[in-house]
Amino acid sequence: MSKMKYALLQHQDQLEFVAMPTTHMYQLAALNQRLHKELDKLTVPGVPALPHFIAEFEGLEIVRPGFELQQGLAYINKLEQTFAALQAQEKQYPLVSLLTEIRALQAQLEQWYEDEEELV
Repeated sequence: MSKMKYALLQHQDQLEFVAMPTTHMYQLAALNQRLHKELDKLTVPGVPALPHFIAEFEGLEIVRPGFELQQGLAYINKLEQTFAALQAQEKQYPLVSLLTEIRALQAQLEQWYEDEEELV
């Protein structure tokens, strides 16, 4: 299996850990930064609170109970669903550009996982 990196995300007072292929970690960090930059421009009620990208690690061992490791594709899928649900309500800000970035990373991760399965 290919090398993974791990992201530490902070959502209010909660910590989240996300496993990403090393080749895609930069994209997750950049996407998180872009989404935070654009959140204030959304006019729809109920704008989601997104976690902040705090750090990335080469290796990770979670030793405290209550914390789980999310796979990158599952995390991106949830993110896509959250923003897709806003699209019908948002009238001012072109959410399609944010959704395009999310879906591009989603498609790359899907392809990465398919390629990994073929190697096994």
